[in-house]
Amino acid sequence: MSVTKLSKLSWRKEVPASDMNESSEQADYVVEKYVSQIKRKFFKHKMGVWGCIITLLLLSVGLLAPWLAPYQPNEVTASFSAPPSLTNWLGTDQVGRDVLSRLIYGMRISLLIGFFTVIIYVIFGSLIGMLAGYFGGWLDTLIMRITDIFLSFPYMLVVLVIVSVLGADVFTIILVLALFKWPTLAMLVRSSVMSIKQTDYVRASITLGYSTPRILFRHILPNAAAPIIVNATFGIAGTILSEAGLSFLGMGIKSPQASLGNMLHDAQSLTVLTEQPWLWVPAGVVILMIVLSFNFVGDGLRDALDAKA
Repeated sequence: MSVTKLSKLSWRKEVPASDMNESSEQADYVVEKYVSQIKRKFFKHKMGVWGCIITLLLLSVGLLAPWLAPYQPNEVTASFSAPPSLTNWLGTDQVGRDVLSRLIYGMRISLLIGFFTVIIYVIFGSLIGMLAGYFGGWLDTLIMRITDIFLSFPYMLVVLVIVSVLGADVFTIILVLALFKWPTLAMLVRSSVMSIKQTDYVRASITLGYSTPRILFRHILPNAAAPIIVNATFGIAGTILSEAGLSFLGMGIKSPQASLGNMLHDAQSLTVLTEQPWLWVPAGVVILMIVLSFNFVGDGLRDALDAKA
């Protein structure tokens, strides 16, 4: 038996179970203290707390849309372009559909696109950034050149072209938006990983022979999670704005399916803008509330996760 194996066996025999339990309890205490510190710092950020409350409220409305909406989003009534009333709280549109119902379902679609787009590009961008930052060398150079190519494209123009070719459904919009949002996150994660891999505990993990996936996902990723979380929060707001812009230009979600952007698209005429504000003001206010609330949450998380604060 080799000396290395004998030393490992002797080390294992010398460490009592009580010491291992004590070290595990200390690690749990450190994590618990860190989480409580983040909570305390976040709740001191008043705008972040208000943003979190509004976000949870909007998410609840979107999830409960089938039960909260007074009508089906495409149900046509006998009233056309009717002003707000007790029957239709936000009035009806040009074809007699209830504006409130379409607003609730449109909010649901916008939040769905925002969350799933962010999930896809966060997973892909984090993985690419970790590989580039950890291995370096030719792999880092190759990944960064590909990232530069994606960043050099005029974002909205390319998205418009791809959506017009592939079709404007929810799945396509999610994939296309995610395709052009991962490079920024990948560069952010790469810089964090390049700094974290120089720390003593990562070097110790490499010396002990831990596998690369274990080092990346158990030691490096948790310590690089703070910028990822903040970027994802701001990314949801940016994605919802992008979807609303596409739909407003007529290249996003198509009517009769409701979305906040195509509600604004359907109200572009001067007559509607001046004489029928109930057709566009509610959708604009909801977009404003969603974007502001997620930005406030992002500000709060950024301050709470900042180790220097």
